[in-house]
Amino acid sequence: NLKIGAYLRNDKAGIQKDIDYIYSLFPRLKERNWQLAGTLSGGEQQMLAIARGIMAKPKLMMFDEPSLGLAPVIVQQVFEILQEINSEGMSIMLIEQNAKKALSISDYAYIMQHGTPGENGLMQGYLEMLGVPHSGCNAFVSAITFDKFSCKSYLKDVDFVRCADDIFLRKGESIEGLAEKAVEKLGLPMFVKPTDGGSSFGVTKVKTADDFGKAVDYAFSEGNMLIAEAAIVGRELTCAVYFNGKENVALPVIEIITENEFFDYEAKYQGHSREVCPAQIPDALRDEIQEVSKKIYAHLGCSGLVRVDYISSEDGLYFLEVNTIPGMTSASLVPQMVRASGMSMTDFLNTVIENS
Repeated sequence: NLKIGAYLRNDKAGIQKDIDYIYSLFPRLKERNWQLAGTLSGGEQQMLAIARGIMAKPKLMMFDEPSLGLAPVIVQQVFEILQEINSEGMSIMLIEQNAKKALSISDYAYIMQHGTPGENGLMQGYLEMLGVPHSGCNAFVSAITFDKFSCKSYLKDVDFVRCADDIFLRKGESIEGLAEKAVEKLGLPMFVKPTDGGSSFGVTKVKTADDFGKAVDYAFSEGNMLIAEAAIVGRELTCAVYFNGKENVALPVIEIITENEFFDYEAKYQGHSREVCPAQIPDALRDEIQEVSKKIYAHLGCSGLVRVDYISSEDGLYFLEVNTIPGMTSASLVPQMVRASGMSMTDFLNTVIENS
């Protein structure tokens, strides 16, 4: 198994030297060198997998759940070895559910989890208490931007973007007469949605006052706070902003065109929408969205990478929400923007990480 790890290498003397080094890291493997790998214990097989990777002499090793299913004493040994090989100059990317253990040996945390606790400030606060640098916004900004009503409250008085009228409601408060009040203030149709949800869970497009109560119940099935918000008719557009070490930079704008009444879960994840990147919009509107996105980024105190969503209506540009942990799969919006800008994802992520 160790020699298989060194399959692409031609330096026999170096290979034997590294096998000796492996045995110094993993004395138990040396004790078991006569034994078939498939008969080793789970912890020993994990050690062997790490050792085989080291034999390839990579610049970067990625470890996916190295503590999974192992006894605590073996977990401790594995993490000590990770520290050892990192100190020898090998970079390590660690994907690990045992966050406390992983963070105890990490130099930096890249947060990828949507919703709670990754996007609402809880994870950020935990990392900040531990003193571990992390991607994205700080705990305070993450908490504000994750809550739609709070975030809009920070932007309602600015002169560079509009916010749709809304009404806030907390679970347990009386809704008697609220439907009529909402219709009077917001008109129809309107949207009712949780303030701290994502992926369009709990969102209803309300077309009549009679539907308001059901929409409230549905929103409260996903959270304890909601907003009813005036529906804005227009084109849905989005733009991401990041800090490159010198200035805030806006990526190309994307237009989202949905087959459904709005950009709901089905449209987002089941192929009932399409994204146009870069958006086929007038240059003046493109420039406005990019400049407004940078202003929102600065006004809210964002850092790292964020994405800002809008509706462009006949009477102006309306803010929808900020995503501080935008999706990063190959089909997600931000990677499309990065490719349209001419950057590689490697260079882009390096820039984000180095300047977070």
